[in-house]
Amino acid sequence: MDLALLRTFVTVHRAGSFTRAAALLGLSQPAVTSQIRTLERQLGRPLFLRQARGVTPTTIGDELAHKAAPHLDALVEITETGLDDESSLRTLHLAGPPEFTAERALPALTELTGEDGQGFALRASFGNAEETLEGLAAGHHDLAISTARPRGALLTATPLCDEEHVLVASPARAEQIGPESRGKGAPALEDVPVIEVHESLPFVSRYWASVFDSRPASPGTVIVPDLRAVLACAVAGAGLAVLPRYLCTAALKRGDVVALHEPAVPPLRTYFLVVRTGTLAMPHIARAHEWLLQAASDWC
Repeated sequence: MDLALLRTFVTVHRAGSFTRAAALLGLSQPAVTSQIRTLERQLGRPLFLRQARGVTPTTIGDELAHKAAPHLDALVEITETGLDDESSLRTLHLAGPPEFTAERALPALTELTGEDGQGFALRASFGNAEETLEGLAAGHHDLAISTARPRGALLTATPLCDEEHVLVASPARAEQIGPESRGKGAPALEDVPVIEVHESLPFVSRYWASVFDSRPASPGTVIVPDLRAVLACAVAGAGLAVLPRYLCTAALKRGDVVALHEPAVPPLRTYFLVVRTGTLAMPHIARAHEWLLQAASDWC
């Protein structure tokens, strides 16, 4: 059996789409369709059920993928290991949310890019969870950090770390609210301006639902699409904000902002480290993946 046909088959199985598999393989969609039909004729059984949006593997398709995929991944590992020497500098393409990637992931990974490092160059791009996962699935990135766990067989996610959220404001704002009023929870904060990354108030709404079992009453007063800018506005006294603790720890220690509320169970958000299934066979991706997981043990 032609290994190229099996490779195409496994890629389609993981991608759930001829079109997406074609993009990953660098082939045309008709070429992928032709290869799958050839393999089906050789086996005498259908491997996929064609649907309006993508394909679904048949029972024989699932069985073949289960048997073939590990061996194809092993062949990729052998090939990539042979290329991974001092004369071949691999490039790792990383994507993730701007703040976490800049503050956490990039400082950790740059330790692997020095002269005495492990031999790969690094390229990073920023985006939200949907953008980064779509880019990863399309082959634009090697590794993605996401706050959403992807579905399907194309992408494989590993929990990286949990992020605690803190409700903060400047000392002057906190004094205006008053310690007694702050103890009353959401009602005391109804008239306080809100700083957020989006009009939908994703961080504040999540905090209000988790801690106060309610919705925020105030609309966003300052909307800026970067949590570091949200912090700067909070320090300047523009209003309250919900921020990841890692991002505001230094400001809290300096007294630039104060925590308005300390719930017994703070809201958490999980980050996932995501790759296309099978690509951890590539040494530079596996090395970065392992390095980030090790580094994350000190972040939580």
